[in-house]
Order: sequence, then C-alpha cells, then structure tokens
Amino acid sequence: MKCFKKSKSDADDDEPDHALLYGIDEVPAWYTCIGLGFQHYLTMLGSNIAVPLILAEGFCLQNNNLAKSEIISTIFFVGGIVTLLQTSIGVRLPIVQGAAFSFLAPTLALLSSPKWKCNANNLTENNTDDWQAAMREVQGSIMVASSVQFIIGITGAIGFLMKYIGPLTVAPTVTLVGLSLFGASADSFAGKHWGIAVMTIGLIIIFSQHIRTVPLPFPYYARGKGMKVSWIKIFSLYPILLAICVVWGFCGILTATDVFPTNSTSYGYEARTDIRLGVLQEAAWFRVPYPGQWGLPTVSLSGVLGMISGVLASIIESIGDYYACARLCGISAPPKHALNRGILVEGVGCLFAGAWGSGSGTTSYSENIGAIGVTKVGSRRVVQTGACLMIILAVIGKFGALFTTIPDPIVGGMFCVMFGMIAAVGMSNLQFVDLNSTRNLLIMGFATFMGIAVPEWVKKNEELISTGIPELDQVFLVLLQTGMFVAGFLGFLLDNTIPGTKKERGLLTWNKVQDDEEQIDGISMPVSHYDLPFGNCGCMKNNRCNNFMKYIPICPAFGKDTKTTDKDVTMENGIAIHEFDLPESTRL
Repeated sequence: MKCFKKSKSDADDDEPDHALLYGIDEVPAWYTCIGLGFQHYLTMLGSNIAVPLILAEGFCLQNNNLAKSEIISTIFFVGGIVTLLQTSIGVRLPIVQGAAFSFLAPTLALLSSPKWKCNANNLTENNTDDWQAAMREVQGSIMVASSVQFIIGITGAIGFLMKYIGPLTVAPTVTLVGLSLFGASADSFAGKHWGIAVMTIGLIIIFSQHIRTVPLPFPYYARGKGMKVSWIKIFSLYPILLAICVVWGFCGILTATDVFPTNSTSYGYEARTDIRLGVLQEAAWFRVPYPGQWGLPTVSLSGVLGMISGVLASIIESIGDYYACARLCGISAPPKHALNRGILVEGVGCLFAGAWGSGSGTTSYSENIGAIGVTKVGSRRVVQTGACLMIILAVIGKFGALFTTIPDPIVGGMFCVMFGMIAAVGMSNLQFVDLNSTRNLLIMGFATFMGIAVPEWVKKNEELISTGIPELDQVFLVLLQTGMFVAGFLGFLLDNTIPGTKKERGLLTWNKVQDDEEQIDGISMPVSHYDLPFGNCGCMKNNRCNNFMKYIPICPAFGKDTKTTDKDVTMENGIAIHEFDLPESTRL
C-alpha cells in the first residue's frame, strides 16, 4: 500500500501541495535511491562525527586523529547494519540509526574516573593501550545495558504503556527532540561562523521551498533515439545535498585564498575546509571494523547503571521519533507490535555498538526525519540505500574521512533547519486535542518549559544531585539532563492524573491507531506498512494465523482475535472474504 498522496485533481490550484514525492512503500529508480540515500548519509554525518569528537577528550585522543577516524568508521558501519534491521524487521519506518547522544553523559562520567585520567604519557599519538582499555570498559557497560532495552521490546512493555500515552505526551516529547538540541546546533556548530551557517540555511530553504517545482534539463542518450533531454525537479529531491555542496565549495575557495583566519583561536577559523585534513591523510584506504577490535570488553557496575539511564532516555526519544516519522510519511502512527520491534531492534543495535566498540549506543536520528519533511521523500528503500552507503563508505576509510572535512558551520546550518522541522512536527500533534481547554494548555506548556529548564539547571548544579550512592546519582543526572525524558514524563503524568474527557484529550482520534486503520482527512489509512516483510509471523498456508501468535508482542497479530467460527472464510490481504461472495473479478 502506497503512502496517501493528494492528487492535483483533488486539490484547488491555490491550495499548497503537501504530497510526498515518494511514499513509504514506493521505490524510486536506483540512481535516485543512491542520490537520496547519500543525502541521508550527509544529513547524519555531523552528529556521527560529533559524538567521537566530544568523547575524544575523555579517551585522551585529542592528538590521535587516526584513532578518531577508526572510531568514526565503526560508528557508520554499525549504524548502517542497524538501520537495515530497523527498516526491514524493526519498526519499518524510514528511520536512520546512528550514535546516540543520550549515552554521552554516562560515558563521560565513566571516563572521568581517576584511572582514566589523561596525563602527558597518554596524550601522545601512540597511546593505543590506554584509550583502548577505557573503550573496552565503555563497550562492556553498553552491552550489558542494552539487555534492558531488548527486554522492554521483546516483552511488549512499551506497547502496553501506549494505551496511556496520547497527544499530550507525544507532543512535548517530540517538540523537545528538536528544541533540546538548540545548544549543540548553535554553539558547537552554527555559532562557529554564522555567515556560513545562514548561507546553508538560506540555500536549503530556497531549494526546498521557493524553487522546488523548478525543473532543470538533463541530457541523456537513448538507444536508437539519440540524445534526449529530461526535465527533473532536482531542487525538491536534493535540497540538502545541493546546499552542502555549494557552501562546502564556497568555503574551500575562501580557505584557499586565506579569507578565513588561520589562527585557531580566531572567530571563523572553524569554517576552513583544511582543519581535519590530517584524518584524510592518516585513514587507511580499506579497513573493515569487527567485533572486539579493541580487545575483550570489561564491565563495571557504575558504568552499567549509567548506561541504563542512557538507554531509558533513548527509548523515550525514539518513541517520539517514530511518531514524528510516521506523520511526515503521511501514514498512521505505529501500532503496538511495531513499537515493540523498534525498541527491540534498537536494543540489538546497542549490543552491536558495544561489541564493535563505537564508544556509544545507537538510536533513531531526528535530523534524518526532518530531512523527510524537507525533501518530501518518505521511501523506506531510500533509507535502506543510505544504510548500504554507510557500510560501504565506512570500509573505504579515505572516502569516509573526506566528509569529516565538512566545516562545522555548514553542519550547524543544516541542523537548524532539521531540528526546527522536528519541533514543528511535535507541535502538530496538538491538532488532535482541544486547544481551548486550559487543562491541555497547562500540560503542554508546563511539560515543554520544564523539559528545557530542568536540564539547564542540572547541568549547572550537578553537585546538588547527591543521594549518597554514586551510581544512583549518575542515573538521575542522565535522565534529568535529557529534555525529552523530562517533558515526556511530565506530559504522561499530568495527562493521566488531571481529569479530562477523551474528546478533550484527543484520545478519540488518537486511539484509532490501535485499530486496523486510521482515518486521516476522511481517507482510510491502513497500518499494513508496519507488517513484517515475510508475513504476519506464524501464518499457515491458508493465511489463518495460529491463535497463540496474538500473544507475541512483536507479531502483527499481537492483541488481535484470530479465531473465526465461519469455516467458509478465507483471508485476502488481512481482510475476511466469504467464499460465497462474488468472484474477485466482479467484486467492486
């Protein structure tokens, strides 16, 4: 079933066209998939690079560019594998998996231990033994903590909680997915040269909105017909890729002419394209990451408890991402079985990340969901192509290292657009609730505000979080510094404790996602997009599912009554068809 798209004949000429270029089940041409997949690769490039660069100081790798490039390659390699799993058998939405920021706080706390403290000896380029020992302890802690995420998914705990989760829980959570990253977008990236960042933002907006319907001529050769010209709306397909390439080339010219300062302490230095050339020179041409490449992982109790808090924060963020992605793809919200599988696969992803040694877990990437909203391309196959590119380019070390030279201000400009889109998608969930209700306004406003205020206060007053148990302190620090968790928890608590009717809370429309289909703008939207690609698990040849399958939380039959008392009923695409009905050729 293809994504719902409004046809030109159904809409007035003056009505804006919100149709997707490619729906979730649609498959573009192979060359289009490669281009769009590569765009997804570039979209998540900055975040995947940012994680190891942030951890470099904790691992004492400030001067070891080769080690940093190897960790970056490992992150991309694992992210590609998990993305394929997530889009194929997980939640089956076009969601990219990459290094999780929620694991940064517990990882940095673990690395702040006196035994990993940096000194003159382990700050050299050849401090292999020291940083790999620290990495092995991070690996072991992530692998053990991933079991919590796996158990939550396989047991259906998330699906059970969804009956209590409505728009007033999802809206502040998804909104904070975007808003909570304003600091990283502005300070760590865009703020290093606002001129370049604004140029990137402007080009993305111009390409994706102002001139997205303008076609460009592309000549091609047709056998027997000679040269032909095809008109392609390239700006609507590749707005992010085009913007990055244009600004990157512009920065290269300004770097070659020394317009940008050469002093690393001067403002604008980070816009140069030659800052990370050392990584390009030192990276191997071919290198295949493998489990245990840094040695046998070790485990510490404090590390495991800290990583569990990162796992919990990641789950909350991912659920918000699933809903945001579904809305941008124009399909119904994910049912319970899809949510369960999504969290389960992310647990497997964290296990892989720990085994391979990426220094972080894996999670859904919000910026790539924002890219779907900008490009209007929601094809699952495009993201799967991007995942294959992640794996291939991770093995080709030189090629992957090349894109680490993209200046931070370009990445920051891209983030400003992507995260802004995610915040807006979060707010759009409020269309289901009564916005004239002071109850609803209180819940949304308070949850969102505290989701911003509490993490900022905790970051500046970490010493005040003291229970006497260091491991418990670490759990509280990670959760309270995660805006999505704070906003989602408060929204969930208040929405389920403050009296309100189902209509007022928006649950009458919201709960339709638990049925076989959802009505969106009067159009029937099936949830079959989330079914497993190889069938509804456990179905026999006559398509009657075994009754026990409705008790398996990760099966599409979960929670459904598969029994039938009519022996003359067969199943066609999940719909009961009586054998005494008209033949298929004559049925309307």
